[in-house]
Amino acid sequence: MLEWGKTWVSNVAGEIAAVLALAMWVTSSYRIRRKMFEVFFYTHQLYILYIVFYVLHVGAAYFCMVLPGIFLFVIDRYMRFLQSQRRARLDSARVLPCGSVELTFSKSPGLYYNPTSILFLNVPSISKLQWHPFTITSSCKMDQDKLSVAVKRLGNWSQKLCQEISSSVDRLEVSVEGPYGPNSSHFLRHELLVLVSGGSGITPFISIIREIMFESTKPNYQVPRVLLVCAFKNSADLAMLDLLLPINDTPANISQVQLQIEAYITREEEHPIADNQKLLQTIWFKPNQLDSPICAGLGQNNWLWLGAIIASSFIMFLLILGIVTRYYIYPIDHNTEEIYHFSYFVLWDMFLLCACIFLASSAVFLFRKKENTIEGKQIQNLEVPTPTPSPGSWFRNSDRELESLPHRSLVQATKVHFCARPDLKRILFDCKASDVGVLACGPRKMRHEVAKICSSGMADNLYFESISFNW
Repeated sequence: MLEWGKTWVSNVAGEIAAVLALAMWVTSSYRIRRKMFEVFFYTHQLYILYIVFYVLHVGAAYFCMVLPGIFLFVIDRYMRFLQSQRRARLDSARVLPCGSVELTFSKSPGLYYNPTSILFLNVPSISKLQWHPFTITSSCKMDQDKLSVAVKRLGNWSQKLCQEISSSVDRLEVSVEGPYGPNSSHFLRHELLVLVSGGSGITPFISIIREIMFESTKPNYQVPRVLLVCAFKNSADLAMLDLLLPINDTPANISQVQLQIEAYITREEEHPIADNQKLLQTIWFKPNQLDSPICAGLGQNNWLWLGAIIASSFIMFLLILGIVTRYYIYPIDHNTEEIYHFSYFVLWDMFLLCACIFLASSAVFLFRKKENTIEGKQIQNLEVPTPTPSPGSWFRNSDRELESLPHRSLVQATKVHFCARPDLKRILFDCKASDVGVLACGPRKMRHEVAKICSSGMADNLYFESISFNW
């Protein structure tokens, strides 16, 4: 068990790899992930050591069998590292009465993403190592130079973030990775779209509705009718519906969309006290020349440049490995009585693989960085507007004078049910359309209930898809 052979595989390396894998497996349990995220997160950084000791155990021949996966993973991880070294330009934060926050960043107009995408955030003032994924609420077609994500106060990290934003800071340093998401907007093909959400599960549907709002402005373009069924614990969470309307001056005529919102408040009686309404507060941050808009790491045509990195780094790896083997390892192994250590072969493979990837990726990234820097120099000073009441409070007081057409259309499309839960079976079976796309996001029990209804066979027009962000 303690043997580290010179001419064969190392048993000790295999035992170390097994212990590391066991630690990562144990901390992957659902209870630890949800209750002790830091333990789960930091333990999984051991994957680097696991790969090293695993390869030292199995040898160079087996390393070649898993080389394609490791090769692409290292490229992806290093490109994400390069992107995360830049500080993203945070323009504003929209603080909702329910405590949730929408962060709005500047982005390059050439950055494209689809609805339901996510963005990883890192705030060094809170933790330099922790990266947390959040749902993007904006549409890249509607907001060509802005990108927004929604953050709800749930864990320690998000609570600290909301506290920093509320503490009247002039600037908040944020690094980002992404965005990551689906390759197509497949939901546009349906005749009717039913969006079922619970709690913060409404956030991916905000980007879908914003996308439909933009597509509805195109002439002769048919967009699906939308039925949003959302359940909240408290009436203050109705402010999440404010995010359907973008913060900037982008035209967003929600009246052109056939939108119906059924909001259910499960823990409050009808007609809560309207005097306690809070204002929706928008906080604007001062621009800084060190910050840059969010953009694709390789700029436009990023897939072409990524292909160049993969091809050039792999060819470079094969050439240098051949040279090292022929002119360094071979003379030692065959022209002398000394036997070249078995583990050294693997160390050479891993070192040259990483070195070639770092060289090729860094060269292309720095070359493309000039183009991204030119776009990032356009900084505009923004004025701080007066705080406005949250439209979420308008649902409690229908006599309130509505100040704009989008807000008026949003309120008119919304029906609030107090102290009630949605009857999902009745709602889905009452959908009168030949092609009904059903998307569910929220608690697992709710998603399973929707899936069971759609697969019951009692309605042949329901097409179900679940959106889960459990990590």
